[in-house]
Amino acid sequence: MFSNSRVLAALALIAASTVPLAAQQPRIFNTVKTKLAAGQSVVGGTVSIPDPDTYCAMANSGFDFLWIEMQHSPMSYQDVAHMIMACKGAPAMPFVRVPDATEGDIQKAMDMGAIGIILPMVDDVQKVHNAIKFAFYPPRGKRSLGGGYHGAVWGPDYRAIANDNLTIVAMIESPAGVKIAADIANIPGVDVVFIASTDLASFSGMKQGDPGYEKLVDEAKAAILKAGKKVAGPLAWKSSRAGQGYTFFQGPGETSLIRTGAKVELTGSALSEQKKGVAPTEGAEKH
Repeated sequence: MFSNSRVLAALALIAASTVPLAAQQPRIFNTVKTKLAAGQSVVGGTVSIPDPDTYCAMANSGFDFLWIEMQHSPMSYQDVAHMIMACKGAPAMPFVRVPDATEGDIQKAMDMGAIGIILPMVDDVQKVHNAIKFAFYPPRGKRSLGGGYHGAVWGPDYRAIANDNLTIVAMIESPAGVKIAADIANIPGVDVVFIASTDLASFSGMKQGDPGYEKLVDEAKAAILKAGKKVAGPLAWKSSRAGQGYTFFQGPGETSLIRTGAKVELTGSALSEQKKGVAPTEGAEKH
C-alpha cells in the first residue's frame, strides 16, 4: 500500500504538471475573433470623425467593431489614439483601415491599440505579407516593441497575447484582386477577406447587379470560402446575400447614422435613400 506521503506527493506532481498547460492558454479579448470562430456574424460601424465623444457613442451603440477610417479621412494617428484610449473597455473592437501596408502605418495602428488591421487595395500578395510581418510580434512577425497605448488599453500581459488576438482583413477592390483571391485567402495570418462593393464597381466599370460584376463577386467569394476564411462585404449585403457565407460587414458612418436617427425622430420611420440590398457608393454621402 502507498503511504499518505507518497499519495500526497503524487497528487502534487500531477497538479504541478497541469499548471503550465493552463498557463499556456492565451487570454482572448478580441470578441470579433471569438464570434467569427463560433460561426456568428459581426457588424462594424465606420468612424471618420476625430472626436472622442462621437467615437464612444459609436463604440457603445451595439456594433461588434469599429471600422476606423484612416485611408480616406484626414484623421491623424494621434486623433485615433486619443479616441481609442478615451473609450477603453467599450464593447466594439477597434479596427483600423490603414492607408497602406507600410511598417510605419501598421506599427502606429497597433501601438495605439488597434486589434484589427484592414488592408485596402490588395492586388498583390506582397502587401498582405508585409502587413502580417509588421503587425505580429516575433517569432511570427517583425513588429518592434515601443511606446503606445496598447498596454493601457488591453492589459499588462498584452505582449504575450497580442498575436493571438489580432485580426487581419484583406480587401479585394479590383478585378486584379479577384484573380488572386485564392492566393490572398490562403496566406497564414489572414482571417477575413473583404469584397469591396464600391471600388470593385469602379475598377471593373460595372454596377452592382450587372452579370459581369456579380461573376467577379462570386468568383472571389468561392475562393475565400474554399480557403476556410471569412467573407466580408458592406452591410447592405447582409440581407440581400443572406445564406451566401458572408459573416463580416462594414456598417454606415456617423453622419449617415445621425441622418437616419433624425428621420426616425422626426417622421417615425427611417427613409432609405439607397436601393434595398445595394451598397451605397463611398464618398457620395451628404455631409
